[in-house]
This record gives sequence, C-alpha cells and structure tokens, in this order.
Amino acid sequence: MSAASEVRIALLGNPNCGKSALFNLLTGSRQKVANYAGVTVERKEGTLRSPGGHQYRVLDLPGAYSLNADSADEAITRDVVLGRLAGEARPELLVLVTDATNLRLNLRLVLEVRALGLPMVLALNMSDLAQRRGISIDVAALSAALHMPVVPTVGVRHGGADALLALIDGLALPAAPQAPGEWREPTLGEIAETHRQVREILAGSVQLPAIDRRLDERIDAVVMHPALGLLILAAVMLLMFQAVFAWAEWPMSIIEAGTLRLGEALSAALPEGALRGLLVDGIVAGVGSVIIFLPQIVILFAFILALEDSGYLPRAAFLLDRFMGKVGLSGRSFIPLLSSFACAIPGIMATRVIHHWRDRLATILIAPLMTCSARLPVYALLIAAFIPDRTVGGIFNLQGLVLFALYVAGILGAAAVALVLKYTLGRGMHHPLMMELPTWRWPNLRNLALGLLERVQIFLRRVGGIILALMILVWALSSWPAPPLGATGTAIEYSLAGLLGKAIQPIFAPIGFGWEIVVALIPGMAAREVAVGALATVYAVGGGDDAGLALAPLIAQQWSLATALSLLAWYVFAPQCLSTLAVVKRETQSWRYPLLMAGYLFALAWLAAFATYRVALALGGG
Repeated sequence: MSAASEVRIALLGNPNCGKSALFNLLTGSRQKVANYAGVTVERKEGTLRSPGGHQYRVLDLPGAYSLNADSADEAITRDVVLGRLAGEARPELLVLVTDATNLRLNLRLVLEVRALGLPMVLALNMSDLAQRRGISIDVAALSAALHMPVVPTVGVRHGGADALLALIDGLALPAAPQAPGEWREPTLGEIAETHRQVREILAGSVQLPAIDRRLDERIDAVVMHPALGLLILAAVMLLMFQAVFAWAEWPMSIIEAGTLRLGEALSAALPEGALRGLLVDGIVAGVGSVIIFLPQIVILFAFILALEDSGYLPRAAFLLDRFMGKVGLSGRSFIPLLSSFACAIPGIMATRVIHHWRDRLATILIAPLMTCSARLPVYALLIAAFIPDRTVGGIFNLQGLVLFALYVAGILGAAAVALVLKYTLGRGMHHPLMMELPTWRWPNLRNLALGLLERVQIFLRRVGGIILALMILVWALSSWPAPPLGATGTAIEYSLAGLLGKAIQPIFAPIGFGWEIVVALIPGMAAREVAVGALATVYAVGGGDDAGLALAPLIAQQWSLATALSLLAWYVFAPQCLSTLAVVKRETQSWRYPLLMAGYLFALAWLAAFATYRVALALGGG
C-alpha cells in the first residue's frame, strides 16, 4: 500500500445492512458528523488506525439500493462514488457492506458498483446471524464470481472487523484518487440481466436452509386480516399502555421516595441560603421529578423494540398503509411516523426515503403530532394526579386507558391535518408500501437489552445536560429578585419567572392555565420533559404548607380537573421542542415550513385545550 497521505475508504451498502455499526466499530470515537455542502444529507467521517500502523479516513455513505438514485441520500452516494461531488475527492477504496442474511437484495448494488472499476472489497456483514439461521456462504466461490475480495464481518461485535482490517492492510491501493467516473441510467434489459447475474452468483455460492413458512403464513392470515388485524393492533397498543402504568408503579415509588429523602437530607445538612435553594428546590426537585418517569419510558420502549424484533411492526405498516393513502400520505410515511413516537427529530430526518416532495413535506408537518417519549412524563404526571387508579371492566386500568386515548388523539389529529394538507399542498399519488416481510421470530434478548440501554443513556444525557441546565435557570428566575418588604404573597410571585408568567397568563386564562403552568410551558419548548421539572421547581421555590409533598398530590390539591384535562389536550397538539423546528428548517431549507408548523400546532393546541376546558367545566370538572 502507498505510504503517501491518508487513504480514503468509503463504506456503502443498502439501508439496514449494518453499515453504520461497522463504521462505528472501525472508527470508535474518532468520528465527526456534518452535512454535505448545499444539502441536508448527513456525512459521517472518521479516522481508522489499522493494526498494520496505517491511518485511513473512513466515510460512511448514505444507504442506497442502486446508483440509479431515487432519493437525496442515494444521489449523494452515487456522486461520491463517481467523484462528482464538489469538494469531495473520489475514494481510493470502496468497502461494499452487505447483509449476509439477504444477499439477493444486496448484490444488485454490488454489481452496479463493480462496473465502475474501482478497488473494492465485499464485507459480508451480520455473518454470525447468517450462520445461526443456517445460511451457508462459500466465501471463495463468491469472491471468484464477483472478482473481488470477500471477507465476513460482524459490525456489532468487538473484533468483528479484524479480518477486514487485515485484508485492507495488504492491498496495494492507488496513491491518489482516480478521475471522476461516468454513470448512465440502466435500461430495463440491463436491470433484468443484473437480476439474472445475481441469481446465478447466489446459486453457485449460497446455500439457504429449507424454511417452512407455513406457520408464518397461518399467523399472517390472522394478524394481517383487514378487520381482525386492526383489532389486534389496537389490543397490542392498549396492552402496552396498560403496562406503562401497572408495571412501573413499584420502581417509580422507589425513585420518588429516594428523591424526597435526598431533598430532606440536603435541607437538614445545609444552612438556609442560595446553595440549599439551588440544590433542594432547583436540582433535586426539578431533575428528580423527571427521572421518576424513567421506568415508564423503559417499559414503553421494551414493547416497541420487542414488536420490531419479532417482525410485527412491518406487518402493522401494511395494515395501516391503505388508511394512510386515503388521507393523502405515502405508504413510505409509516416508518418516519413510527420513528416519531420515539422522537420527532429522527422521524423527520427519516422522511428522506420519501421520493415525492409533496408526500415528504406532508409527513414532516404532521410528524410532531405523533406522541413522542418526551410527552410521557407530562402525561404520566397529570394522569397519576387526576385519574383514579382503578379497574374498568374487570381487566383494564383506567389510567392506562386514558394514556391510550391520548396516543389515539395524536394519531387522529395527524390524520385530520394530513387530510387538510391533501387539499392544500396538492394531491399526491399513493405509493403502496413495498417491503419484504421478515419471518416471525422471538425477540433477541441481547438486542432488546442493548436497545433499552441506549434509550436510558439518551434519557439520562438529556437529564444531565439540557434538563439540568434549564432547571438551574428556572430556579434562578424563580428566586430573584427577592420579594419587597411587607410582601404578602409567596416569594416566587415577585420573581422574574412569576412576573413573566403573570404577564403572559391572560393569553392562557381562557383555557384554565394559571401563571405557574405558563412558567413551566416556556422552558418546556426546549425539551418537553422540562415542563414537569419546571413545575416542581416553581412549587418548591413557592413554599407554602404543601411544598414538601410530591408533585402529583400537590397539583391535585391546587388544580381543578378541568385545568388538568385542558393541559393534557394542549400537549397532544402543542409544537415540539425548538430542536424539532430547527431540523424542519434544515430539511426543507426554508423558515416558511417550521413557522407554518409552529403556527398551526399552537392554534390547534389552544383550540383543543379551550374546548376541553369548557366541556369539563360544563360537566362539573371545576
């Protein structure tokens, strides 16, 4: 290999082939993320130091099914491989990452790229999973058929790329990037010939186990039935929300007791003053009131990850595809909207797979209406405070039913907005969802544990980062300036936070919000969970006879049921965090759409809260 300057290696492959996992294994923490110039597609680049002492620059290209680009991601991948992208030199080596369990789908891209004549290596990723499934791959025969080196890899295992690194170290790579290449759109005959070659290569190098799919077919006949399947989907969601309350009660009580004891210990150990106020009223009361909802978030994601790993979620996508088409959405919108239940930001970014701009824009604009995990602490607090913990019909928990209803309200709201967009943005064609259904399988406990660990880490990073910072800010604004001599109200009423809340409160008075709620809504725009912590800080700083109570019983004493229901309705529709609006701006390259999104969501939230509040008052919820 040339000892000249750093050699550039590009990883490319189909979406979901484990390419990014392999990139993370190769580069570790030595990576950076930015955008390609002039577009919103992310570029991930990292540095690799090989066992042979060579240093490489590794580029993780966006997933692509073909060089005949249908999306912005695929266009970037094509242009980087061809050397057409301004400021982006052509890579010296291509590592074609394939899913060893599904080579039939992956080899079309491999054959297209092989025709370019660049130095390349084929990485058989997920080779351990292929082996467990009984898939036998003759690596030597595959290498001979493709005329390129082939090596097994496991991107999620330490040492899973050692063979790939040893192979790269032994290659004689060019000292400088090659000249830009050419690519023309293949004809139908050429595409048919590519598929014929794929079948021929697989026949000579891959032996698949005999799979009895009769059980899968019998399950699918029930689960994907147009009517019965929807009932099963509703039952699965209902079970999930029942579990969020029923199973989380014990760990939540432990966290709550620990938080209260920590606050009491600090109060007893520290003299009265600013430091004690910051630690007890700001950090412990604010951050502790958010951490308490971690068990519910873990349970929610345990269900989602288990359903995904079992193969159920793709089937749910097919069930809902026809309904989505009737409200003007593409079948490809399902996956981005499903991602938005975790967080709207990755959901909005996932809309890049939608080819038609009108369909993509409609999906972006309704993604925040999917109930993200950051709403769960707010919902759980209000439900625990105002909805009795009792059984309905002998089997259903009333609190779980209310949570289920809130998720359904978000979905129905999104469908209504999509229907409006269908007649305002223009009619788009319904593109039926096309995907290969995986076989049914038991969820992998290791994958489930890793997925839950990742969600816990994300949640705790938010708690230790933006939420902690905002809690300190809320405490400071709630504590200064001190009340004047002879003041009769609580100290917080004279603080900057109290004055700001009272100044804005007339806007929210018709929907039943007091100034304390208004104070919590403002930092809640940065991160939804902050609203819970902000309420805890406001009431802790405010003092009074009830200040030592946990937040749920405290607000249950001071708020009316109508106010609580109004706030729940507000959070079904209110705009997502500021980060979401920033991502919308980046994805649409315009301030027009994030401003449109914020405007219509605020209007919907206010109207929904107003209607809820007035109906609740009329029914005696005051």
